[in-house]
Amino acid sequence: MRRVCLTLPTDRACAATVRAVAAEAAYGARHFGVEVRLLVLDSSGPAALAAHREAVAALPPEPGVVVHHFDEDEQRDFLRGAIARSGAAAPDRVLGLMLPSGVSYGACTNRAFLIAEALGCTSVHRRDSDSRYQYLDGEPVFPIHHELTALGRRAGDVAGLVSRSRLDPALADRPVAVVGGSFVGEMSVDVAEIRALDPAVHADLVGLSLPPDCPEIWRRHLVDEAFRGAGTAAFTGDRTTLATVDPARVDMCNVALAREVYGRVPLPPATDTIGSDYFLLHLAHGARLPGVLHNRHIVNFHTPERRSDAGFLAYQLRLTKFLLAAPYLRAVYAGAAAGDGPLDADGLLRTSAVAAAVEEGEGPEPAENAERFDVVERSYRKLGGRYAAAADVLAARRERLLDGARRDMADFALLLDAWGPLVRASEGHPPSPKGTAP
Repeated sequence: MRRVCLTLPTDRACAATVRAVAAEAAYGARHFGVEVRLLVLDSSGPAALAAHREAVAALPPEPGVVVHHFDEDEQRDFLRGAIARSGAAAPDRVLGLMLPSGVSYGACTNRAFLIAEALGCTSVHRRDSDSRYQYLDGEPVFPIHHELTALGRRAGDVAGLVSRSRLDPALADRPVAVVGGSFVGEMSVDVAEIRALDPAVHADLVGLSLPPDCPEIWRRHLVDEAFRGAGTAAFTGDRTTLATVDPARVDMCNVALAREVYGRVPLPPATDTIGSDYFLLHLAHGARLPGVLHNRHIVNFHTPERRSDAGFLAYQLRLTKFLLAAPYLRAVYAGAAAGDGPLDADGLLRTSAVAAAVEEGEGPEPAENAERFDVVERSYRKLGGRYAAAADVLAARRERLLDGARRDMADFALLLDAWGPLVRASEGHPPSPKGTAP
């Protein structure tokens, strides 16, 4: 029986989301005859962790669904075992990249990838704790429907199951590697207030995420559309497109990847950097791997913590690091596509091509990224209020942030070298819950 991993990484209270994602797991098992491993990776504090344990314990048994809930201690034990079996040259450093003390969107998903491999899954389907499902006629609209319909199947065989196809016919024999949708509701990146305060400052900041040679007419459009997802329209019926999926049309709370993608290349483990978990979407798009884009968009919302002063400042730091990382990542995408390209003779991602692009890629000149930082600082000061206060914090951490963007790529290079052995060392060795023998 096909086995898949539906994962919910969280570091905040989200018992309602646990129950909702469990319902999606039951839907997938019931309608597609698969075994769904529901994987909750929990980095929450004691109170939220206890509430999650209660929520998991109260879930009704569902045929074909197996629930795994691991706190950070259990995840760390699993990682230590996998790293030891892999023979990694710098085990402590690899452990720190897989389970860092800071927030890392890439690292939490990388842990899901390895545990999915340990559980014998063929795909990973990711959701987020600050999102919920849309409803139609009183029933939740689950993205896993399209994910299980298409993922892993030959693209040519999926062409008759979608609303339309925009895939090059030459790619028909390749399997579908990515299935994703977007979100409706609040913006995924908190720039709505910036745009309301000063549209010109919004354009300057968001423009830093775009290639410098982007034509002006496209730049204006991309700035306007950035981080808005699918807007606010309610779901009324399915629309699906077979294509090489544009990463801008997918949100990481609403995506599924085949193991042929994540089993060969991990996500950058950068800490405190929004957007780092979109790396594989960009890589798959550049490699022309088939995908399906659907409109079962998930509802995004901002948690109370996100709106607090501490949450606001943390988010501005993560946004700044994303803007500093953008030119490094663009250089990797370009480098991976050069030479023999990102795919091997079997149509699989070449880990070596990505590793070479990371190690040899020409990132921005120091002066260039320093100017990018200056744009962020100046922009925040123009906005005044709490943005000016954030600018003071950014200025005090200037060199640390600039150096961090460079070091993050060195960390990624190390993880790329360790990834293949780590994946193989994880097979058949799932984590052990507390109180059980390893």
